[in-house]
Amino acid sequence: MLAHVLSAALLGVEAVLVRVEVDVTGGLPLFATVGLPDSAVRESRERVRTAIRNAGFAFPNERITVNLAPADLRKEGAAFDLPIALGILTAIGSVRRDGLGVFAVVGELALDGQIQPVRGALAVGLACRSGGIATLLVPLDNAAEAHAVDGVRVLAAGTLRDAVALLNGETPAVAPPAPEIERVVDDTDLADVRGQAHAKRALEIAAAGGHNVLLVGPPGTGKTMLARRLAAVLPPLSRDEILEVSSIWSVAGLLRRRGALVDTRPFRAPHHTVSVAGLIGGGSPPRPGEVTLAHRGVLFLDELPEFQQHVLESLRQPLEDGRVAIARASGIADFPSRFQLVAAANPCRRGCPALDRCLCTPAERDRYLGRLSGPLLDRIDLHVELPALEGEEYAGAPAGDDSATVRARVTHARESQRKRGASAGARLNAEIAGRLLRRLCPIPADAQRLLAAAMTRLGLSARGHDRIVRVARTIADLAGAEAIASEHCAEALQYRGLDRRWRA
Repeated sequence: MLAHVLSAALLGVEAVLVRVEVDVTGGLPLFATVGLPDSAVRESRERVRTAIRNAGFAFPNERITVNLAPADLRKEGAAFDLPIALGILTAIGSVRRDGLGVFAVVGELALDGQIQPVRGALAVGLACRSGGIATLLVPLDNAAEAHAVDGVRVLAAGTLRDAVALLNGETPAVAPPAPEIERVVDDTDLADVRGQAHAKRALEIAAAGGHNVLLVGPPGTGKTMLARRLAAVLPPLSRDEILEVSSIWSVAGLLRRRGALVDTRPFRAPHHTVSVAGLIGGGSPPRPGEVTLAHRGVLFLDELPEFQQHVLESLRQPLEDGRVAIARASGIADFPSRFQLVAAANPCRRGCPALDRCLCTPAERDRYLGRLSGPLLDRIDLHVELPALEGEEYAGAPAGDDSATVRARVTHARESQRKRGASAGARLNAEIAGRLLRRLCPIPADAQRLLAAAMTRLGLSARGHDRIVRVARTIADLAGAEAIASEHCAEALQYRGLDRRWRA
């Protein structure tokens, strides 16, 4: 007899529907799995055979062939255990063929018939909705996670026998609990940073427009504190963004608790010894890297010049396009990477406490920051220099606005950007494409002359010019101005400190 069950395979951070075809015929006993399975899928025959017997069902002593279609898509992991077992039981008549109509199944089987949770249940639910599959059967621990997808009926089973009873209509289907929102308590506040009003202003601009920022200053000036507080002043994730981020983290197996969605913006801070595959993604099959795990959040690179040169240069595409394409012999994996980069660097290799007490020569300092290439710096909108604070200045520095106050201004500015770029699909100023930039962000004549002079004196590229215009548009949004003025462009030019130092 021939039976088929729908399942799903993970491809990057998305799921692709897979047709599990099971044929049970007479002949010498054999259990063969075809369709480009990896070792974990091939080993499933032992788990499936033992789980079926321990669940109280008869395992057919015949020739069993399992085909996973499409056959040119590599299948990996143990999530095909349950659909293969249900396909065998359907072929021998233990499961009704018309019980639930068209449905999909994922789940790993233990030897005693228990169904274990799997990675990417949320992504599988989204794939079912896109493919018009009305019902999804998942392990109990994945039920709340999959239930977050609207338009898909989610069934959950704890054992193989429970799954068979659900498909045969012997037990009523119980709706799984609503997904929890995994709220992480963050006690960091922007008011904790003493002084550095110039850097706080730059951080607010970066948050409002989605711009990348580089903080340069001696140790102890607050670079790391500022970077870790950027996520606190960003607006909350929308419902669609929660599903988007939670799906990525589910595929990566990073959800802190089964069934809990992530509603806080990710903050990723990889060590400077990270490889290209760890930062951008890679492997075979390709897996997401830090730039994808930071999607819709913040990627913090501390001690930026200490990163390997080829690792830093690999950031060019995700910073420019918001996506990463990883090509392998088996195909191309496309990962989202719309994050905000916050980088920090000391002005010299030794990390001297202040410029007037620095033991490094000017040539050594230029050589240290010279590890950052011009094309990479062009993609960082704001270059902010943080001076060392003296004792009296630190003690008497005002606290400034707290994160809630800054977040309110940022949210209002982002709403203006959303309305302006709604027709073109640009939600933030940092996402406005070049041709669209000239239409949405016109520059007055006096500001154009200022930018032209800056391009000549600082040696700015065309990309650097456009990024200054985007920053100026964000400054105007924070000020509630309808049009960009020359003072907005002048302030934006102040945040190109490295261009001024090296190219003036």
